[in-house]
Amino acid sequence: MHEDLPVERIFKYSGAEAGLAPGIGVVNLVHTSGEDGDAYPIDFRIYAKEADGKSKNDQVQEMLLRAVGDKQIQAKTVLFDSWYGSWQNLKLVHRLGLIFYTTLKANRLVSLSAEDGYIHLDAIDWNDERLRHGLIVKRKKAPFKVRLFKVVAQHGAID
Repeated sequence: MHEDLPVERIFKYSGAEAGLAPGIGVVNLVHTSGEDGDAYPIDFRIYAKEADGKSKNDQVQEMLLRAVGDKQIQAKTVLFDSWYGSWQNLKLVHRLGLIFYTTLKANRLVSLSAEDGYIHLDAIDWNDERLRHGLIVKRKKAPFKVRLFKVVAQHGAID
């Protein structure tokens, strides 16, 4: 690299770094059968909200609609991390007739029953029965219920 040329650095939030890290924001949609080494890209977008006005959620929704509609991908299950666990994304995946697996942030609101109203995920009492079989909850703003599980990662993080 020539020393006289200015270098523009792009910093994006990285969950792995728990903060800003140099790099480029790419939103990927990848297909896999679940077998090791069997993954191929279906679509990707460069995340540049300042340029196109689209959030990462806007972009993933466009890619899902394109994969199912235009590309006629036959996958029945969608997996994504908590960044994409918005009620809008869950509603779209449900409307497309797909099954989803995701993690949710602890501050998300869910209802265990109509009488109890909404509580934050981190306020749920995880007894042995719930840990074994999950818990049926209604996510705020989603018109359907989901089965929720508590997962504790090896390094202690809870999803």
